[in-house]
Amino acid sequence: MASALKNLSRYADSNIPDAAEMRFGIVVSEWNAAITHALYEGCYNTLLKHGAQPENIHTVQVPGAFELPTGARMLNGQANPDALICLGCVIKGETSHNAYINHAVANGLVNLGIATGKPFIFGVLTPDTEQQALDRAGGQFGNKGVEAAVTAIRMAALKRGPAGGKKKIGF
Repeated sequence: MASALKNLSRYADSNIPDAAEMRFGIVVSEWNAAITHALYEGCYNTLLKHGAQPENIHTVQVPGAFELPTGARMLNGQANPDALICLGCVIKGETSHNAYINHAVANGLVNLGIATGKPFIFGVLTPDTEQQALDRAGGQFGNKGVEAAVTAIRMAALKRGPAGGKKKIGF
């Protein structure tokens, strides 16, 4: 669904598991820092809101979005979190560099998730303009960092297994 049709910061609190016992890694790109730091703020505060303990949230910065998968792999090895959240922003600009960067980051995070069995959350904005990024980093469409944190909590809970039993569906 297009962000223009949905506020990224709105979700049902009742559907979010308690994060008190969970550990998180957050990897933040320094490129487009005003935007990525706003994403981080939304992400970090959402983790705390749902019970995550500050000492169980480990954060590192990397130079740019391209370095997010490598930073996430390193942080995974150092902190062993239940889920890793990667926050970045690649604005289209005048060339097609964004397509290469976004594709590489998405593939890198998918591969890490498959290889480790751990959630690596793609919290990277891929807008055409800086204004579109600002609109999604605390502006009129909410904050993608909030959405990334909620996704991380839900996926970490899924990895830990269903509460109250070992029912399996699917595979």
